[in-house]
Amino acid sequence: MVESMAVTEAENPLVGEITCGSLLQKLQEIWDEVGESDEERDKMLLQIEQECLDVYKRKVEQAAKSRAQLLQALSDAKLELSTLVSALGDKSFISIVSAHLFHPIFKPETTLGTISEQLAAIAPALEQLLKQKEERVKEFSDVQSQIQKICGEIAGNASEQTGAPAVDESDLSLKKLNEYQVKLQELQKEKSDRLHKVLEFVSTVHDLCSVLGMDFFSTVTEVHPSLDDTTGVQSKSISNDTLLRLAETVSALNEDKKQRLHKLQELATQLIDLWNLMDTPEEERILFDHVTCHTSASVDGVTVPGALALDLIEQVEVEVERLDQLKASKMKEIAFKKQVELEEIFARAHIEIDPEAAREKIMALIDSGNVEPTELLADMDNQIAKAKEEVLSRKEILDRVEKWMSACEEESWLEDYNRDENRYNSSRGAHLNLKRAEKARILVNKIPGMVDTLVAKTRAWEEDRGISFSYDGVPLLAMLDEYAMLRQEREEEKRRLRDQKKYGEQQNTEQEAIFGSKPSPARPSGTKKVVGPRANGGTNGTPSRRLSLNATQNGSRSATKDGKRDSMKLAAPANFVAISKEDAASHVSGTDPVPASP
Repeated sequence: MVESMAVTEAENPLVGEITCGSLLQKLQEIWDEVGESDEERDKMLLQIEQECLDVYKRKVEQAAKSRAQLLQALSDAKLELSTLVSALGDKSFISIVSAHLFHPIFKPETTLGTISEQLAAIAPALEQLLKQKEERVKEFSDVQSQIQKICGEIAGNASEQTGAPAVDESDLSLKKLNEYQVKLQELQKEKSDRLHKVLEFVSTVHDLCSVLGMDFFSTVTEVHPSLDDTTGVQSKSISNDTLLRLAETVSALNEDKKQRLHKLQELATQLIDLWNLMDTPEEERILFDHVTCHTSASVDGVTVPGALALDLIEQVEVEVERLDQLKASKMKEIAFKKQVELEEIFARAHIEIDPEAAREKIMALIDSGNVEPTELLADMDNQIAKAKEEVLSRKEILDRVEKWMSACEEESWLEDYNRDENRYNSSRGAHLNLKRAEKARILVNKIPGMVDTLVAKTRAWEEDRGISFSYDGVPLLAMLDEYAMLRQEREEEKRRLRDQKKYGEQQNTEQEAIFGSKPSPARPSGTKKVVGPRANGGTNGTPSRRLSLNATQNGSRSATKDGKRDSMKLAAPANFVAISKEDAASHVSGTDPVPASP
């Protein structure tokens, strides 16, 4: 330890001049004379060192406490100044104060003056900042007052706002002031937008009141007194409640306009219908042009002042009532017109009715006086509506019936075409007939599918309604059943003729085997005498059964076509199966000979 202290003294000459060092040297000499052991010496030196440290520590603590008190006083002054600078946020003051008082590495020994001098230097800055604070508070108060006023106008409680708003003095910076100013500008813009919207609403209310024939002043002032035309624009209410009530008023007026227009259009439609029923002259109709012109108009399209006034609607109601009374005197004529319309609807739907009985019933009801004219017409209108519904329900089936009948007509034409031996001649129009025949064969092949679908649709229709589907008074399913039966008979006839032909060929083969039919080498192979009679007719001169059947069916088909043109009471097409080219050839070359051509 002694050596360590000696080294320290040698390295630091100032320490060597301290009396403490000389005393330590003296003590070392005494220990040498006494012969003190090293252990005792070290122990004594450690004790002396600890006592020195305790003395230094007490002195340092006393000095630090005194210094801390002075710094606290300075810190309090700085804090007050810092609070003002922070609240004002003025960059010029911040830079000045920071340079002299608030530098990051600030220490008392490096300042430009003592602590007392620093405290004295703060006073002018505080005074200037307090003045700046007063001016800034006034600016904040003005901006916040305007914001409060506009917010009150928007909320609808502007009259309830009393006193200046409280200013938050903890933040008086220009940034905060700018934020308030931006908010004020936004509110001023919102006020302008609201004012523009209010004026638009007021204008819309004015237009609607004009069309509806209502008092605009009483309507708009009922929403808010400030909306009167005599009030300045800036004085008009822009509150949420005012805007909401204006929107509700516009909505109510639009709904009233819509209802009135609908009612007026209904009356105008009735008016036109009555005019048409009674052939009202054009001179009387012109008087209500201002009403009938809105028959198909939209709600927004009606802008003429007074176009939907209540007195105008009442006038139209009176006219409709007058025409209704006049209509009662022309009941028979009008009823018969509706009966004709009903009969035309049933005719288009192929529904058979008794028109004479219906007309007699109408005459009896009118002559008896037991039914009101309006009730009779309403009943006929109801019948017409139901007839139209019936037509819609039958439309799909009727369309399929028409396609089926058309296909059967093509089948009939195709059969006639196949019997024509000159159909392949290069005559004029032969290629067109050939194309038609090809299309007809494709269509004829679809007939069974058409019939099956038609039967299914008809049965579904009958099950759904619980009634039979009739076509010109004939049950459609019966027609289809008859068609299926006749078609089956044709198929059986066709098979019978084929079997007969096969049997005839077999007989010819047997005869040739018995009598000999092979031609001699000198005899040409193409001079069969049997072919001519088979092709041209039998030995007894009777025509083929198949062709006789065809002739009978052709006559039935012609009669059926004529009946369809006259009364549309076709039970089923008479010709049901098309004959292909091969079948026609087989018919001609069958066992029973037939005439080659008429």
